[in-house]
Amino acid sequence: MSNETNATELSVYEMMSKANAAFEAKDYATALPLYEKAAEQGDADAQYNLGLMYDNGEGVAQDYDKAREWYEKAAEQEYAKAQNNLGKMYCNGYGVAQDYRKAREWWEKAAEQGNVNAQYNLGIMYYNGDGVAQDYNMAREWYEKAAEQEYADAQYNLGCMYENGYGVAQDYSKAREWWEKAAEQSDAAAQFNLGVMYENGKGIAQNYNKAREWYEKAAEQGLADAQYNLGNMYYNGDGVEQDYSRACEWYEKAAEQGLADAQFNLGLMYDNGEGVAQDYNKACEWYEKAAEQGDAKSQYNLGVMYENGEGVAQDYNRACEWYEKAAEQGLANAQFNLGFMYAKGYGVAQDYNKAREWWEKAAEQSYAAAQFNLGYMYDNGEGVAQDYDKAREWYEKAAEQEYAKAQFNLGCTYYNGDGVAQNYDKAREWYEKAAEQEYANAQNNLGYMYENGKGVAQDYDKAREWFEKAAENGCEEAKQVLADWENKGTNDGEA
Repeated sequence: MSNETNATELSVYEMMSKANAAFEAKDYATALPLYEKAAEQGDADAQYNLGLMYDNGEGVAQDYDKAREWYEKAAEQEYAKAQNNLGKMYCNGYGVAQDYRKAREWWEKAAEQGNVNAQYNLGIMYYNGDGVAQDYNMAREWYEKAAEQEYADAQYNLGCMYENGYGVAQDYSKAREWWEKAAEQSDAAAQFNLGVMYENGKGIAQNYNKAREWYEKAAEQGLADAQYNLGNMYYNGDGVEQDYSRACEWYEKAAEQGLADAQFNLGLMYDNGEGVAQDYNKACEWYEKAAEQGDAKSQYNLGVMYENGEGVAQDYNRACEWYEKAAEQGLANAQFNLGFMYAKGYGVAQDYNKAREWWEKAAEQSYAAAQFNLGYMYDNGEGVAQDYDKAREWYEKAAEQEYAKAQFNLGCTYYNGDGVAQNYDKAREWYEKAAEQEYANAQNNLGYMYENGKGVAQDYDKAREWFEKAAENGCEEAKQVLADWENKGTNDGEA
């Protein structure tokens, strides 16, 4: 006696029961002939399941044409899941020419029967304007139908629409309500967004503990952005005790998934020895991963490491290459450093014009050191025609940002009358600003002004105070003045 199933002796119900059990057990060889026999007798479930097997290549060679044929037979019997899958095939061009109109037609048939996947798919079509005029109101309507059936992706998308005011009035409370519904179904993106809301107090009272709780739920599901944000919370001590080791752990999880921000932060922690033993080699490795994804800060830091030979062999050419990549993205630090490399001829031919060009780009972003360097170039005619007015303009921009070197040079400009009327009062004012930042040369010059009564009443006590401050900060000229006074055996500088 044969043990094979004789489909001709079974009712459709019996065939489908056996076929479904075999399919669940991944016994496709048994399921296939049973589905075929039931399908030939017009059973829509069997027709749909055959379409599914050919669609996914389960027990048969994948064949979109056959999948479509079987889906169509079931769809003509108003089988909603088959109609939805047909819509998907037309939307993606699987086994048919891509046709958004036909996709929409099939999805509408399924959606009208309450098929949640079709309702959601129609929401996406109207949201993106795929084959239809973009219509946020229609998108919202279809998302709502799916969301009311507890479809998490639709709930998440509705939350996003309320957050951004697309097709609805912006409403953070409603955004949170929809995200909570999706989050309760373990939707990681919704959990992450709730974390962001609580962390930033967006539409709700700021609450770091709740932010952390939602981030953890999403992070445990492997969402890299949530892992990264948790790393930030532990790094900064927001709602948790500051813990660099825990920060590193979360950054690493996100970094291993390719998140550039996490790779950069992990590189920075190895660079500085925060939460891990300092390791320039590992810092370079993580910076490189992020830099290859176009992360400008990582490109800049790699440039610094190649310039200084930290974790890699010193290589000015490579340093310039990385600086340039970051500089082209507008990172002022990189623009400044690249200008410096051109000014010095490190890794590139010396070129003051290119140095000036890169410093101007950084200076336009209010980068004080670049503004100072431009002032110095015009002050000394280095790579440009000497121009005291332009020098003073750039010095002032940097000086207003409390850049001590620029404040000192402005003091010199007014003291010497370079491009301006000589003005000891202004010279003193700028020297004092630099001196308050412990800039030794400014302190020394103030000592000289009080010693000689330049723009101030002569005052040897004040002169001594400033010379001593300058000497403590390493000014050799001030040290020499004080030594000369001691050698003359006087406390006031007089012979």
